[in-house]
Amino acid sequence: MSSIRVLKNFIAISRHGSVAAAAREIGLTAAAAGQQLQHLEAEIGIALFDRNKRSLVLNNHGRGLIEPIQDIIARYESLGSGLKNELSGTIVLGALVSTLMGHFGKALDELKRNYPELEIKLIAGLSSDFLDQVLDGKLDAAIVTESPFALPQSAMWTELYKEPMVLILPQTGQKRSRSTASDETIPKNLPFIRFERKTWTGHLVDQTIKVNKLAINEGMEINSVEAIIELVRQGLGHSIIPQLANVDWKHDQRLRIHTLPGKTIYRKVGLLERKRHGRQSITAAIKAQFLSVLS
Repeated sequence: MSSIRVLKNFIAISRHGSVAAAAREIGLTAAAAGQQLQHLEAEIGIALFDRNKRSLVLNNHGRGLIEPIQDIIARYESLGSGLKNELSGTIVLGALVSTLMGHFGKALDELKRNYPELEIKLIAGLSSDFLDQVLDGKLDAAIVTESPFALPQSAMWTELYKEPMVLILPQTGQKRSRSTASDETIPKNLPFIRFERKTWTGHLVDQTIKVNKLAINEGMEINSVEAIIELVRQGLGHSIIPQLANVDWKHDQRLRIHTLPGKTIYRKVGLLERKRHGRQSITAAIKAQFLSVLS
């Protein structure tokens, strides 16, 4: 029977789509990781990946094994954790980069302090990309914005906090203050830097523009809140983005922040996970940690 290390190797390869990348993560040589995968497939009697020259892609057989193998690993890693009365083992989380700048980073630090035996592996990306990875079992859970679409019945999302959508402009020498935007607020020659339309946050930007009946001079389209903020600081445009929680923009001498005159639209950030999975004790602790940080 395959060892836990072989099973962990399979999960790592399925996540990275690369034997070499998985080997670096788990501390093996690429040759050893490849041999372990071949051993697992030989033991089961079926191929788990479709192979090409550049990557490995899970086939239907492999996708079907993700959740049960993760459950086996979780059960193994939890042995003795009840005696120690603390969480331990490994959880793989997807996270928006912008959430790491806000409340999630603080909550994550507190969680690690409270549970030193818990290992958290973070994968950065976009909310829309994380949904499939959570459903396929490549991620245990993900910190994402609320989906503008109905989630599959096997998935659940729990709100952790919310951030208002605000207008940001470059500072131009005026006295710094937070004010309400108006048609005169935005210079006519200043292009709009839009968060990528197809993303979940991009849907919120469109909703904010429509609700506030804003006239937009389209410019660039980018899928990074951090990059947008820096471009606005440089005077290259203006944008509508979520006011990142736990980030002190009041003292940013290169930005002007304005609330919008119409209905306030919020980006809601929460934990996306399968309704049943082997790491629910850890995701429950993450949700509890957010409540304690925000209280």
